[in-house]
This record gives sequence, C-alpha cells and structure tokens, in this order.
Amino acid sequence: MAKIAFLGLGVMGYPMAGHLATAGHKITVYNRTLSKAKKWNSEFKGSIAETPYKAVKDVDFVMSCVGNDNDLLDITIGEHGAFPNMKKGALFIDHTTVSAQVTEKLHKKSQELGIRFIDAPISGGQAGAENGVLSIMCGGDEVDYKLAEPILEVYSKICRRIGDTGAGQKTKMCNQIAIAGLV
Repeated sequence: MAKIAFLGLGVMGYPMAGHLATAGHKITVYNRTLSKAKKWNSEFKGSIAETPYKAVKDVDFVMSCVGNDNDLLDITIGEHGAFPNMKKGALFIDHTTVSAQVTEKLHKKSQELGIRFIDAPISGGQAGAENGVLSIMCGGDEVDYKLAEPILEVYSKICRRIGDTGAGQKTKMCNQIAIAGLV
C-alpha cells in the first residue's frame, strides 16, 4: 500500500481521503482547520500534519482538493508549501478545479524540482465523493497517469487521462459549461 498525503478535507476531500484510508493506504492529512483534520483522524486513523510541507515528507503520492487557484498555490509553493519537501519522483495529483494557467505553472515548477504532477479535477459532487463514484478528468504524462490510476480508482467510477498537462482542467471547464447550459 502507498504512503499518501491528502491536503484539503472539505466536503469532497474528507470522504476521498477516507476511501484511501479504508483501502489500506497510509494517509497523512493536512487541513487549514485543524479540528477538521482531528475529526477525520478519529474516524479513519491516519496522521495529521501541521503544514503541507510537513505532510508530504517521504510520501509517494500527494493529493490535493482545495478551494481555488490561490489555495492551491499556497499549499504547493507558498511559505509552508508541499513542493519543496516532496521526495524526487513523488507524484502530486491535484483534484482542485483551477485555471489551466495555474496548472501549467505548477507542472513547470514540479519539473524543476524533480517531482511529477497530474491535474485531475473531479465531477460528481459531495454524494459522488462520499460514495466513491467520482468522475476524474486527468491531464499529464501517460506514465504518471498509469502510476496514479490504481490510487484514483479507489474513489472513482470513471477515471481517464484526457491528454497532457492542463487537459483535465480544460475538460472540466467544458463539463461545467455544458452543465450550466442544461440548468
């Protein structure tokens, strides 16, 4: 089983991290609201880190599911961000719906640091996260996707690599536009 850091325990991240723990993975969680991390830990039994930087030490995978571009930049390359402390070859998988520009910026930074990066926005809402049936649209290197796929399948109904970095975010944007047109 993998050593995984999960950054962001909101309505989506909380159950997603829970599915990974239930599947037997060793999980370290970070959430900016410590009480949420403590609640998660009492339910799923993992480890809690005080910062993203501390959460990612010696893990194979880092998953993130935070609110927006600024939150993602903060947990990755901010003052206590994860990227500088990730081991070489570790894979960062971002589930946050953010701009393709932020995704491309983080991909470039990850390459400079010798770490891997996949953008993997999700669709399916809170119920999909709780029931482990999310749709995941991935952008990134084929080899990195193949490495991530068994982990992502723990909480997804469908998971596909759409193309290179940014393709997941662009697909999610099209998905959101299509849904908005139906409402």
